[in-house]
Amino acid sequence: MPRVDVYNVDGEVVGEVELSDALFGAEVNEALMHQAVTAYLAAQRRGTASTKGRSEVRGGGRKPWRQKGTGLARAGSIRSPIWRGGGITFGPKPRDYTQALPKRMRRKALSSALSAKVRDGSLLVLDTIRLEEPKTKKVVSILEKLNVKGSALIVTPETDRTLVLSARNIPGVETRRAEDLNVYDLLGHAKVLMTRDAVARVEEVFGS
Repeated sequence: MPRVDVYNVDGEVVGEVELSDALFGAEVNEALMHQAVTAYLAAQRRGTASTKGRSEVRGGGRKPWRQKGTGLARAGSIRSPIWRGGGITFGPKPRDYTQALPKRMRRKALSSALSAKVRDGSLLVLDTIRLEEPKTKKVVSILEKLNVKGSALIVTPETDRTLVLSARNIPGVETRRAEDLNVYDLLGHAKVLMTRDAVARVEEVFGS
């Protein structure tokens, strides 16, 4: 089982934690992680784009001119797709872009992402993060002491509104509940910071 150091908010090592081998020590499956990210992004699409076909646009109820004798090309409706103001050929219609991904595959992809972070040394476990009041400077200070530069994902066992308010204005820094953890967020941040309780919650939710 992988073991990692536990840090406090001052960047000091205060202990060690043993991580679940199934979640944090699994074989990294890049193809499966790619599939999970694709499914996640597809699910974010609203799918509400819509256009009208020739049968839905207004007008065009009669033939614009007689079939023969005008010297003009044949035309049956002014709402033909080749006319200005006509219907759209093969235009988008409301649809659901969701891609089905079995539960076991989702969990395997998540364990691959977590294991990749552990392997790369990009997962930091904190003893705890407690803020008395929303203070962005406090979170910035914690990240600096932990030598975290660039993007970071802070994972807590439950929603911590004070922490969310403190971190939301820092570019590249996001917060997530342990049970909302997903492959897209994990791979989209250079560092992942998890409290000791968050690790336990992740193992409880996704380890079974």
